[in-house]
Amino acid sequence: MSSVQIQQSKAVWESPQFKKRLKKRNAAELRFKYYGLGAVILGLIFVLSLFVSIAVNGFSSFWQTQAQIDIYFDPDTLNADDLAGANYGKLVKQAMYKQFPDVTKRNEKRELSRIISIGASFILQRMVINDPSLIGTTQTLWFPVDDEFDMLYKHDIGRNVESGAPSRLSINQIIWFDQMVDRGSIESRFNKTFFTAGDSREPELAGLRGALTGSFLMILVTLLISFPVGAAGACYLEEFAPRNKLTDLIEININNLAAVPSVVFGLLGLAVFINFFGLPRSVPLVGGLVLSLMTIPTIIIAGRAALRAIPPSIREGALALGASKTQTVMQEVVPLAMPGFLTGTIIGLAQALGETAPLLMIGMVAFIVDIPSGPLDPSTALPVQIFLWADSPERAFLEKTSGVILILLSLLITMNVVAVYLRRKFERRW
Repeated sequence: MSSVQIQQSKAVWESPQFKKRLKKRNAAELRFKYYGLGAVILGLIFVLSLFVSIAVNGFSSFWQTQAQIDIYFDPDTLNADDLAGANYGKLVKQAMYKQFPDVTKRNEKRELSRIISIGASFILQRMVINDPSLIGTTQTLWFPVDDEFDMLYKHDIGRNVESGAPSRLSINQIIWFDQMVDRGSIESRFNKTFFTAGDSREPELAGLRGALTGSFLMILVTLLISFPVGAAGACYLEEFAPRNKLTDLIEININNLAAVPSVVFGLLGLAVFINFFGLPRSVPLVGGLVLSLMTIPTIIIAGRAALRAIPPSIREGALALGASKTQTVMQEVVPLAMPGFLTGTIIGLAQALGETAPLLMIGMVAFIVDIPSGPLDPSTALPVQIFLWADSPERAFLEKTSGVILILLSLLITMNVVAVYLRRKFERRW
C-alpha cells in the first residue's frame, strides 16, 4: 500500500462520520450483550422464584405435628383371641376424655376425638400384635394429629372463621388444642411417615414410599431395556450401516422420535403393551417399557455423537494391526465412547423420571396404598403422585405436593450433575 493510500485511509478513519458510525456500532454490540445478560438474569430470577416458592410450601411437609397421650391398653377392650379386630380407636378416645374430664356432651366428645388422627388406631394395632404383653399397661405415646390441627399448629390456616381463612375447626377444638400445646403435649417432629408409608386419603397418613418404589422399578426396567438397545443401535448406524436412503430414513425417524410428545408414547403403550399383549395396567413393567421407547432415541443420538468424536486414526490403527471391524468397534471404539453413552443414558433416564402423561395413559393414576414389591405389582410414580395430591381437595396435600416436587427436583438435579461429572472425568480430548 502506497503512502497516498495510507494517508487516505487514515483520513477516513479519523473522519467524524466514521467515528460516529464506529461509536454507534460499539453501542449496538454493548446493548446486545446487555440484552443477553438480562435474559439470563431474568430466567434465573424466574427459576429461583419457582424453587423458593416450592421450598417454602414443601419444607413443612418434612415435619409433622404430633400429640402425646397416655394410652391404657384396657383388657376389657382388647380381646386376646382377636387382637386384629379390637376397637383400638376406643382406647384413643378414652385417653383424650381423661385429659379433658369437663367434656361430657356427646357432640363435644366427638369433636375432641377428632384432634388425634384416625391412624392412631392402626399404630396401636401394630404395637399390640407385635407385643401382646402391652395389654393391661399404660404407655405414653406420640400420635399424629388430624391434618387440620397440623396446619393450625404450622400457622397454615386461621384460628377462627373471622380470620378469613377457611377452617373446619370449631372454637372448642381450638381451645382444647391450645391447652394441649400449653401442657407441652404437642410437638413438631420429623415426618417419618412421609418417607415410609404409602398413599392415603388422610393427608397426615399419606407417604411417598409407594411412588418412590414404583419410580425406581420403572427406571430400572427402562435402563435394562433402553441402554442395550440404544447402544447397539448407535453402534450399528454409525459404524456398520451402509449409507443409503434407507439408513437416512431411519436416522430422520430417530431424530423425530426424540421430539414426539410423550403422550403419544403413552397411547402406543396402551394400544400395544396393554390391549395387544395383555399386560396388566398400572404396573412398573409397562411403565418401564413405555419410558424405554422415549429413552432409546436419546441414547442413540448421544451414542452416535460420542462415536463420531473418536478420531479415525483409532479405527485405522486397529485395522492395520489385523483386527476385524467388529473387534475394532467393540474393543477400541466403544470403550472410548462409553462416557458419551453414559451421559446420554443418564439424561434420558432423568427425562423419563419426570414424565407424567404416558403414565396416566397406561393407568398408573390409580389410588395405590400398598408398596410394590416387584415390577408386576400395581404402583404409581413420583410425577403421578404429584398429580394426584395436587388434585386432592384437602388443603394439607398442598405442602405434601410441594415436598414431593422438591424430592423429584433433587433426584433430577443429582442425575444431571452425575452425567456432567462422568462426561468431564472420563471424556478424552482429541
